Amino acid sequence: MATQMAVNSGASLWGPLKELWEAVEGAIWRRQPESVHLLDLQLKKHKPSFLTLFKNPMKSAEQREKVRKASTEGIAIQGQQGVRLLPEQLISEAFILSDLFDLGELAALELLLAGEHQQPHFPGLSRGLVAVLLYWDGKRCVANSLRSLIQSRHGKTFTLDLSPELVNLTTRFTDELMAQGLTKQILNLISDISVTREFERLQKERGLGNEKHRKEVSDLIKECRQSLAECLFAWTCQSPLSKEDTLTLIGHLETVTAEADGSLDSVNLALVMALLYCLDVSFLEQGTEDREGIHALPLLTEKQYVAAVHSRLVEGQAWKLPGLQAVVQLTWALSLRAVSQLPQGAALVEFTEADEALADQALLGGVFLFLTEGILGSDGFSQEEFYTRRLHSLITDFLALMPMKVKQLRNRADEDARLIQMALQMGSEPPSSLRKDLDHLMILIGEFYSKDPFELELALEFWCPSESLQHTSLTGSFLGVTLQRPPHKQVVLSKFVRQMGDLLPATLYIPYLRMLKGLANGHQCSHYCFSLLKTNGAPHGENRQAGVSGSVVSWEHFFHSLMLYHENLRRDVPSADSMQYRHPPIRGITQRELEGLTAFLQLLTTIITWSENTRLALCEHPQWTPVVVMLGLLQCSVQPVLKAQVLHALAAFGKSPEIAASLWQSLEYTQILQTVKVPGQRQAAGIEVELNEIESSCEEYPLTRAFCHLISTLVESALPVNLGAGLRAPGFQPYLDFLRDSVFLAFPTRAYRRPAEKWEVAEAVLEVFHKLLREYEPQPADFLQEMVELQGEQMPAHKPPGHSLMFHLLNDSPTLSLCLSLLEEGARQLDTYAPFPGKKQLESAVLHCLCLLELALQKEVTFMDLLRESQTSLLVSPVEQLLQGVSAQSRRADHITNIARYLYHSSSNPDAAFQSAKILRRIARYPNIQARLVGDFTHDQVVSEKLMAGFVECLDSEEAQEGVAADDSDPEKRMARIRHETKIHILNLLITSLELKGPNLGLYLLGYEVKKPVSSTNLQDPGVLGCPRSCLHAILSLLQRGSEWRTGPVLTKQAPQLAELFYQVIYQLCACPDTSGPTMRYLRTSQDFLFSHLQHLPFILPENEIAALSQMSWLMKTAAIELRVTSLNRQRSHTQRLLNLLLDDQPHTLHADGETGMEEESRSVSGFLHFGTVSKVRGRLLSVLDAIDFSQEAPELLQLDFFERAQIEQVITNCEHVNEQGHTVCNVKLLHRVLVAEINALQGMAAIGQRPLLLEEVNSILQQVVERNRVRCSLSAKRHALQSWRSLVETILTACPSELIPADQRQLIIRDLLLDLHDKVLSEDAAGELMPIVAGAVFTLTAQLSQSVLSEQQGAGPHGGSGSGFASIANSALHLILRKLLDFILCTGGGFQRLRSHLYGALLYYLQIAQKPEEPETLQTGTSMWERLTAPEDCFSKLQRENLAIIESYGTALMEVVCRDACDGHEIGRMLALAVLDRVLSIDRQCQWLVYLCNSGYLRVLVESLRQDDVALQTLLTPQPPLLKPLYIYESKMALLTRVAKTAQGATELLRCGLVGQLVECQVFHMLPQNEALRSVLLFGQRDPSGFIPSPLERYRQILLPTLRLMQVILTSTTTQHQQGAAQVLQWLIVHSDVIQSILHGQDMSMGALQELSLLTAIISKTALPGALEMGQEINSAALMELQGHIGRFQRQSLSLLVRLVGTDRARYLKQIEETVSPGDLAEKREEMEVAMQQICANIMEYCQTLLLQSSAEAQFTLCLFSPSASEPADVAVPSARVPSLGLVLLLLKNSATDFFRYHDSHRQSLNKLERVEQLPPEELKELCQGLVSSSGGVEKVPSVQRNVLAKRRLVQLVNNRAKLLALCSYIIETCLFVIWRHLEFYLLYCTPTDPKDSLLPGFRGQPRGLSVSRVSQQDLEQLQTDVANSFNEPLQRKLLEVECLYSKTRSRHTFIQALTRRIRGLVSCKLVRNET
Repeated sequence: MATQMAVNSGASLWGPLKELWEAVEGAIWRRQPESVHLLDLQLKKHKPSFLTLFKNPMKSAEQREKVRKASTEGIAIQGQQGVRLLPEQLISEAFILSDLFDLGELAALELLLAGEHQQPHFPGLSRGLVAVLLYWDGKRCVANSLRSLIQSRHGKTFTLDLSPELVNLTTRFTDELMAQGLTKQILNLISDISVTREFERLQKERGLGNEKHRKEVSDLIKECRQSLAECLFAWTCQSPLSKEDTLTLIGHLETVTAEADGSLDSVNLALVMALLYCLDVSFLEQGTEDREGIHALPLLTEKQYVAAVHSRLVEGQAWKLPGLQAVVQLTWALSLRAVSQLPQGAALVEFTEADEALADQALLGGVFLFLTEGILGSDGFSQEEFYTRRLHSLITDFLALMPMKVKQLRNRADEDARLIQMALQMGSEPPSSLRKDLDHLMILIGEFYSKDPFELELALEFWCPSESLQHTSLTGSFLGVTLQRPPHKQVVLSKFVRQMGDLLPATLYIPYLRMLKGLANGHQCSHYCFSLLKTNGAPHGENRQAGVSGSVVSWEHFFHSLMLYHENLRRDVPSADSMQYRHPPIRGITQRELEGLTAFLQLLTTIITWSENTRLALCEHPQWTPVVVMLGLLQCSVQPVLKAQVLHALAAFGKSPEIAASLWQSLEYTQILQTVKVPGQRQAAGIEVELNEIESSCEEYPLTRAFCHLISTLVESALPVNLGAGLRAPGFQPYLDFLRDSVFLAFPTRAYRRPAEKWEVAEAVLEVFHKLLREYEPQPADFLQEMVELQGEQMPAHKPPGHSLMFHLLNDSPTLSLCLSLLEEGARQLDTYAPFPGKKQLESAVLHCLCLLELALQKEVTFMDLLRESQTSLLVSPVEQLLQGVSAQSRRADHITNIARYLYHSSSNPDAAFQSAKILRRIARYPNIQARLVGDFTHDQVVSEKLMAGFVECLDSEEAQEGVAADDSDPEKRMARIRHETKIHILNLLITSLELKGPNLGLYLLGYEVKKPVSSTNLQDPGVLGCPRSCLHAILSLLQRGSEWRTGPVLTKQAPQLAELFYQVIYQLCACPDTSGPTMRYLRTSQDFLFSHLQHLPFILPENEIAALSQMSWLMKTAAIELRVTSLNRQRSHTQRLLNLLLDDQPHTLHADGETGMEEESRSVSGFLHFGTVSKVRGRLLSVLDAIDFSQEAPELLQLDFFERAQIEQVITNCEHVNEQGHTVCNVKLLHRVLVAEINALQGMAAIGQRPLLLEEVNSILQQVVERNRVRCSLSAKRHALQSWRSLVETILTACPSELIPADQRQLIIRDLLLDLHDKVLSEDAAGELMPIVAGAVFTLTAQLSQSVLSEQQGAGPHGGSGSGFASIANSALHLILRKLLDFILCTGGGFQRLRSHLYGALLYYLQIAQKPEEPETLQTGTSMWERLTAPEDCFSKLQRENLAIIESYGTALMEVVCRDACDGHEIGRMLALAVLDRVLSIDRQCQWLVYLCNSGYLRVLVESLRQDDVALQTLLTPQPPLLKPLYIYESKMALLTRVAKTAQGATELLRCGLVGQLVECQVFHMLPQNEALRSVLLFGQRDPSGFIPSPLERYRQILLPTLRLMQVILTSTTTQHQQGAAQVLQWLIVHSDVIQSILHGQDMSMGALQELSLLTAIISKTALPGALEMGQEINSAALMELQGHIGRFQRQSLSLLVRLVGTDRARYLKQIEETVSPGDLAEKREEMEVAMQQICANIMEYCQTLLLQSSAEAQFTLCLFSPSASEPADVAVPSARVPSLGLVLLLLKNSATDFFRYHDSHRQSLNKLERVEQLPPEELKELCQGLVSSSGGVEKVPSVQRNVLAKRRLVQLVNNRAKLLALCSYIIETCLFVIWRHLEFYLLYCTPTDPKDSLLPGFRGQPRGLSVSRVSQQDLEQLQTDVANSFNEPLQRKLLEVECLYSKTRSRHTFIQALTRRIRGLVSCKLVRNET
């Protein structure tokens, strides 16, 4: 036993029963799929609970002992490991609970534990109190489940349309229960359980808490009893009870007593109705096809049954309620009568004959009186349709089956009337024994049919359509079936109505009118009644005498009587002067007459309320003139009650706008309310006097209430502006003043005999205010003071009533104060939870107050704006500020708190909660109020808890329902809609608040810290660490419901709009920096929220696509944040789990717990995309994309006949506004007002005739606009969803650690996404609005694809890429992507240039894939040319070739688009188009694109645009940083032109287009910033703080360098026209020579300066040559001289630069380079600078070589560039006038040889490292990566895999850089040797030295020409020879030969160095030998 004693923490008396009820509700009421199976399981499990209904588990000593020991030994709890020790307090409470409810100790303990768990749902209650609630809630679940099961049975009265399977299940189950004695159990429980008894027990054990708890407990107990009683009622409705059960039920009813007012309570009512249905046979009339119904009816088949019931009812004892006994007897009599008319009745004749006697007995028991008071008077009667139907059949059966009885009643009534008449004449008392059965029957019929809550219009059965009524809709209708001849019953009933009115005795007059009033209730009934009263009138009313000849019950009689009363009473109206005394003598109307008139007026009111035709017919009747007569009566001395009834009748007339307008004028004319003061009149007259004098003293206010009702009706129908014109200032103002000052403001201080009437008055007057304010729209005219002329003097005109109300509400006026104190009073009264007289009216009044405040808040902005513009001297304050004022009652600023308190009562008062939420939401828009509100809401702990609970309760509300139509006919549906909209307002309040800075209401309501920093919040589950249940918990629990099932979160389908807002709130919390941390932690750890919701994507709701898309949008945005955050925080498992979920495309089942094992995760990641293994499913990302429909049908154009289309479009545009969701839509209501006003303004007959057509057209316009709004919202939702999808995809690909998705899978994922995106966007009907987002996504995806492929190849080493395809993604897939991309570019057409810029970016990334990665230069022996030509094509070239073929297949269309974009349009678009051209030209070997560029003229356009760029570029060089756009475009353009110039054809074409000429004319090159300060700024790194905008000098370089590069390329490419090109470039050099000079002389050794120098020297070396002068064209000598001068200057400058670089300044420069490159900077920079310096030297040496070669082919005529001195120059600057010595070249040679070996070693080391990069130590790897990662901490964050890739890339860079340096060094060595050899040859072989003595003679032969080399003496030559011999020594020669061995063999002319070395050695040694000899 002990082992089974584990405690169920869900409480076996509550949790499982709750599940049972959910299963029953799901199957029967919600009809959820698969629910029948669940229900079957639950019923099997809970059968014992139903068999022993409400029986508690037994107490036992063993349990008691076990619980007692739980504090020391602990106790096992199901689902938890080990045992739990319980506190003593809990155990003692368990024993109390066990004794209180007489239940087992363990069950009591379970209840307490469950109470502890549920405590957060019940703020303010202890666990014991919650346990009491749970106990009764469990019982309620059982009772409700039983009731629902019985209601779903198959039976005779109703059906729920459930599946046969379910009906069979429930019928079988309930039959078993019934067989086990369910009826007895139920009746015993109903007797045993009573609220008072239970409360006494609870009170004794302190089991009752605050008022709310008491109310909840009592409601639960009542509901249990009610449900049990309804179980029996539902059973007997469907199938009869057995004999024993019927007798038991009768036995129970014998003992029933009535309530204090004589009525039955709802439980007993249900039991009575159960018995009435049990004895019912009327269903057999309706159709005899239901044969088995007859067989199942014991009344017809079991004689013992009939005998037993009959004897019990006839001979049984007297019941406690004789009236109830009479009802049952009458029912039985009618059943017997009905049975006797059936064939089966023959067998029961002995009983059926007793029906008359029984009926008499029933009549004696006062059956009709009891039916009226006991049954109709019961509260529960009007809540059940089948009660109404049964009572209807009872009444009609009596009239139809017992006509003789009815006749008997009538005869007796006539007899009694005569007796009374005689007694009156004799003056004696009428006899006391008179029976009033017929009166009671008529009153019963009147009362019963006057209420029709279910709109059944059962009274139609009493009206038989006579032949004279030729009206289609009024043919006889019986039970909704139109019949040709009315059925017999209907004929009998209508005869009853007519005959009873014939020769009506005076005593029956009022009951008969009351019966008619009931029977006239309904659209058709009222029409029949009107006809009856019309036909009853005298046929010839004209020739009647003073007496009345027609029936007394006719319009004729009624209105004639009224006129007579009016005439008589009018004579008695006292004059104005005789009105000093209070009560004028009332004569003429006796009490009896008063009652008769009242009854008639009520009948009239009922008929005209229902039937508009009747209203008009009566009103327009020329003789009766009812309105005039009634208004006349109001002026007479009549009792207020009658006047009130008259006003109600007038109000009913006023429902027709046609009558209302004239009624207003009549009211004003008769001065019912005195609006015009008569001069000389001492005292006011009219209703004001009645209120103040008569009603106040009587303490009853029927007249005032009726007047308010009349005004309320008239205000709704029509409000004439010129009311009272001519006699007073026209308008409604006097009425408003009276209602406000005399009625509303005075109502709290008046005395009331009936307490409820106080609230009735308040409700009536507030209703008028509400309607007036609701209809008011502030207009500019309202704020202008207009005057009216009245009897010759000017008076101010009245404003509209709404304006006046607004003014009072926008000031601290008595009206506003009273409204606010009413709200306080209402909240106080509701907090008592006690019923009180007038509660309903108080609630209604409070609701009107809330509506007034809400309307004032809504209209105040417009009102105050107009007020400001009008400059009127009115003072107003905004409502939200007034609401912060101090309350007079509580002396605290708690108005807003009071408004919020109504949310706490949302369950009982949803309307008030709804308005309260609306007001709070409007107030929440003001940030300054938010902080104060949080203070007000939180300063009192109790209030704070209550308010929070109120908000949570509204959000938790189960009854809310979305998508309910806005018709208010069904109160349940209306409530469901109101509750839903309350939730929407609260959510919008949260969303608005969260956008403001904290502390705000949103943070408080969602459970965040408002007193400490928000980010310090620690969110917990409700109840943990005392954390209350907040709105966030409510939101999450609603969203989580169903998320563990396969169907997904229930809310997304049931309430899509609500779910969308929930997701939005969660997204806002995650996106806001303050709340993000706590929220995401909580969602991740406590809720596993995102995973459980993302696994159900996509949400598909065919009927509400917009909401589904929005839900997904917010969810995906939240997921993107989560992925980013978990990646940053290195929470890999979380990131991994979400990625698997989103990307996995293997079909797999959802686990119950939603968790997947670790190895399964790895399976799902590695098993993503292997074809052929399993059938694939589409991954979630693709499914979401599928769910976004890219097509959008556009609404058709308007077809208008009357309105002008352009104007209508303009009006529609003017009516547009941004709605709550942020969509721009048209305000349909406003548009409707505008259009209708336009129609109303039309004048003339034609306009009136065409009005219907115009209104029809307005209707079509409005429908069109509604459709447009829908389309806009739909597009907006799609855009939002696509944007969110894109951000999620981009986050997955960029922010998540790359190793979580291996490269091969990453590529295939991107491939699928790209192809799907393109397919959707390229479909015929894709909406253009979605294209930009798609283009952005395509760009990102292609970029990621390119990076992924590149990184995969880098990872695979230099020879990565298999032969079959490219990386993991097949070539075919890449080609497909390219084709789609190009299709997308072409389909965008002329527009969409910005969009195309994304696509160009994507195309560039795509083309980058086929670019061969940088390979290390190994300096190995190169393969032969033949081998290179015959080598197989590598995968890069193959892909590149195929790409080009695809691009070319698109022909000129694509070229045209790209070229057009490159020349014109948006800057970024142009740059990218230029880049695309550049890229395509680089791979286009056939030069098709180049040909197109040239032939179509685009190239010329680009070239000529350089002149325009010049102007823009000049502005860039001002010191203030300007826009850099022109610079970027210029760079792109130059890059393209450089690309074009790389082919000979392109270079020629550029020269032909005059490119260099354009560049010559550009002024920007002259603007070199000379300012030293700027240069120093550059050196010391002080620049734009952001580091983005370069300094002016850098900007200048950015302009100059591309130009220099372009010229260099042109010079290299041109072959045939080389001379021409060189001449043009020389021209440019000459024009800008001053700039070039300053650059060549510059001391700056920054990277930029070195680049400038290297390019400039390269250009000079190719152009500034003597050959440029022999160009063929004739140049005059002066120009020739100038040209020569320039060339000479360039030569000198170049050589002096060489001197600086090699000799004097070399050390300083190298040091400067070390300094300028900061240590943290990239190491690349230093290497680039080294290359640049070597390049400059190489260029200058090349220049020297070219000059030497050009001057002469032979050494003796050579040009000398260096002086014959081989000593190494000292470290002093050589003056530039001096010629540099040959020693300089020797020094360069030495340095280069040394450098060569240094570089060669470095190259070899790097190569070795590259080959074993995986084995390198981490420190070294880190150091290598440092070269590529800028920040110091950056390397730490790089994952190890990535580190290897980076290191490899860096090593390749190093290797290639060294290879470049080696090439340069080798070239410098070769040229140096050549220059040395030429000079030595000349100096040592051909030069004749000059002696000083020969100096007078000019030197002829052998003097060097060239630079100003001074005359060479013999001594110089000898010195030269010695120095060279010393310098050019053995070690140097060996070095040089080694260089040749190592490098030059494979690279250049083999043995060139060797030959030159030999020659130089030869020259020197030969000369030395000669000298020695």
